Amino acid sequence: MALKAKVIDGAGKSGGQRDLPDEIFGGAIKMAVMHQVVTAQLAAARSGTASTKRRSEVRGGGAKPWRQKGTGRARHGSIRSPIWVGGGSAFGPKPRDYAVRVNKKMRKAALRSALADKANADMIWILDGFEEAKTRAAASCIAAAGIEGRALIVLDPEDEASRTVDRAFRNLKRVAFSLVGALSTYDVLVADALVLTSAALDRLADGAQKETTS
Repeated sequence: MALKAKVIDGAGKSGGQRDLPDEIFGGAIKMAVMHQVVTAQLAAARSGTASTKRRSEVRGGGAKPWRQKGTGRARHGSIRSPIWVGGGSAFGPKPRDYAVRVNKKMRKAALRSALADKANADMIWILDGFEEAKTRAAASCIAAAGIEGRALIVLDPEDEASRTVDRAFRNLKRVAFSLVGALSTYDVLVADALVLTSAALDRLADGAQKETTS
């Protein structure tokens, strides 16, 4: 049985249902793959700029603080030792790259799993015919459609109507955007509702057909 998504117009009123391509929204939900891809995506987003100085990088401390024997104190060779206040760090962080490589096949499988999860939960809407580029109209559309929580709007960059949707929805607090080609597993999973424009769904379907025929 084909999965379906609710179609809404610019006012948020129901316009029936539309079949979702099984190549994209069907199939098994692979939790392990999604976890690995999301973990890699979050790791790649880390800046990795934390840095501390080793004892060789701290200024000063070239002279031995006191003679080796006869003072009654512990022997020391430099005031920049890690055990001294103001000394170097023994195992502190250095700039590094946290990125983890994930192959294309795994990324596609994780995205399909995330989309299938939203489709099975009946949390996908298709926005068709939105023409008024006003935030008030966008808020009314979301409320009338019964969309709650964080919504992810998926747009087709080559569709002229997507610009109207972008201008209308961009100022809503719990709305995020993604282009079809940049859609990621994390963006889909963190959203409570997935709203695709008709052009965006068509672009996804065309891309899936090209992959199956190639």
